Amino acid sequence: MLAGERPTVRLELGVQAPLRRPLATLAHLTDAHVLDPCSPVRATFLARLGPPFQSTFRPQEALTAQVLAGAVRAVRALGPDVVIEGGDLIDNAQANELERALAVLAGGSVPPVGGPAGYDGVQSPHNADGAYYRPGRDWPRHPRLLPAAARPFRSEGLRAPWLPVLGDHDVLVQGELVPSELTRGLAAADRALWTLPDGLELPPGIAEGAVGAPDALPLGGLVDEFVMAALQGETVAVAPSPDRSQLSVAEVVGAMRVAAGRDTGGDGPAGSADRLDYVHDLGERVRLVVLDLASRDGGSGGRAVDGQVEFVERAIAGAGERWVVLVTHQTLRQTDGGEQVEALLDASPRVVMTLSGHTHQNRIWPRDTPAGGYWNVETASLIDWPQQARALRLHETSGGGLAIETWVLDHVGDGWAGRVSRELAHLHAAGEAAASAAWAAGGAGAAGGAGAAGGAGAASGRPGWLGVAGARDRRDWFAGAPADRNAVLFRRAA
Repeated sequence: MLAGERPTVRLELGVQAPLRRPLATLAHLTDAHVLDPCSPVRATFLARLGPPFQSTFRPQEALTAQVLAGAVRAVRALGPDVVIEGGDLIDNAQANELERALAVLAGGSVPPVGGPAGYDGVQSPHNADGAYYRPGRDWPRHPRLLPAAARPFRSEGLRAPWLPVLGDHDVLVQGELVPSELTRGLAAADRALWTLPDGLELPPGIAEGAVGAPDALPLGGLVDEFVMAALQGETVAVAPSPDRSQLSVAEVVGAMRVAAGRDTGGDGPAGSADRLDYVHDLGERVRLVVLDLASRDGGSGGRAVDGQVEFVERAIAGAGERWVVLVTHQTLRQTDGGEQVEALLDASPRVVMTLSGHTHQNRIWPRDTPAGGYWNVETASLIDWPQQARALRLHETSGGGLAIETWVLDHVGDGWAGRVSRELAHLHAAGEAAASAAWAAGGAGAAGGAGAAGGAGAASGRPGWLGVAGARDRRDWFAGAPADRNAVLFRRAA
């Protein structure tokens, strides 16, 4: 929580009552997007087009594993009964991304970013394109960033039970595209596209296709026309790596199940081994129902498939006297078929909360129903500002109801990588005007402050990467209001 920020008592679904014994303590870390910043399949070149493509390049992206390790350290200090990894653990369905992310959660040595030659992505100091943040030459200058990212490091590991939730980025390229012969070829290539050919423009109306989440990109309509045309432009040599193989859904789900100790197959529709639908009980008073909404056909939105509504219905009916929490990656409002699942939640007096990620936003809102209602809780991402996880503690109250204490957890870094990542995430979220003002106040005279010759910002000396044209300030949107970060949520008796 923010220093000095007091919890907001929220009574939309109940009356304030003394808290009795705690039933369970949960940690929710989501949208880590551990990525390979040097992978040729990444569409970093789209970032120069401005909204809604800012998420295709982030200045802090080389430190995603270090940020996850910092969040793991904060979660360990909390000592939860269970940790919920809320989806989008990785970014591009790549084998080396999943290897790094699972190593952070397990503890021990974590492999470095990049390929055989180390870091050779768009942030290299040898890249003359000032549209990308190059930490060795641009403001704010951090020449240690890339060398640190290209070294193995050690993670303490969670050392607590954890539950995987499947996100779109875990199984889809850029969270949108089903891996294909084209994307597999790009991932394994020894050439990468960093700049757009002159005169190439987006198809009309394509930007309006991105809705629902900061990284929900309309790539499906770009593949055949725009990307293929872009690939005819000038490319740069990169070191190929066999570790960049793109994984099938079954491979991702299987690896997560084994890593989390849930390798016995699915509990959901038909016991499917390539889905992450399951139930996890915390004693006799709390039941977590994990629902896999990742679309197997592409697209970042959720999709409820045949059998899942019945699975949720059985899970609620079998909860007995337990309070029920539905855990998903996408919110139900972002899910095709989500209204059917929502109708089941609305009808049950035992359902007290939904918990999700995907939006990269801290948000809490009530849904009042005749059965008693429930709280919808969304947690910000670890890749974007404010790079936070969430703690939740469920209490019985003296009136027979429930109270949910919740607060955010800042990642605890090594004293350097964490601070640098948050600084860059803050600037990236600040938007064109605010980021430029920050540079003018603190970096206008700094060495290396100018963009590349001819690049954006070169005329004024402002770094070309800073403040994507047209980008709005999203810092408060990501962080949420105080009542979305640090609150006590009361729910009347069932």
